Amino acid sequence: MITFQIASGGAMPSIRKREVSAWIRKVASNYGRVVGDIGYLFVDDATILEYNKKYLGRDYHTDIITFDYDNSNVINGDIVISLDTVRANAERFKVSYDEEIHRVIIHGILHLCGINDETPDDFVIMKDEENKALSIRNSMKLNQ
Repeated sequence: MITFQIASGGAMPSIRKREVSAWIRKVASNYGRVVGDIGYLFVDDATILEYNKKYLGRDYHTDIITFDYDNSNVINGDIVISLDTVRANAERFKVSYDEEIHRVIIHGILHLCGINDETPDDFVIMKDEENKALSIRNSMKLNQ
């Protein structure tokens, strides 16, 4: 099951939950994975900073934190996304907010599928995999 929640006081991003869930399942299947329980929590910058400090010992803002509860080929996890940072990154990278929110949504799934972005080489691989996943999303939208 894939769930989407907003932290109190925030506004849920306008995503099509059923379409996004189907896309997530498709991308996971490309890595030989099955979706178990995935929980998305959309927060603000202050909240993600709290999570980053408390759970990862990092004192900086980020766009996403992925908590992996992997169970072999079944992916399970919680994904926390800062909508403030997503919005700022969309402007910074000169892309639409819609594209950036979907990039970050799938970024968490790619982490759960075993793709990392810790080193510069890993970062390049992650970006390539994000772009492939976004292409899948675009082709799924055309087929509807």
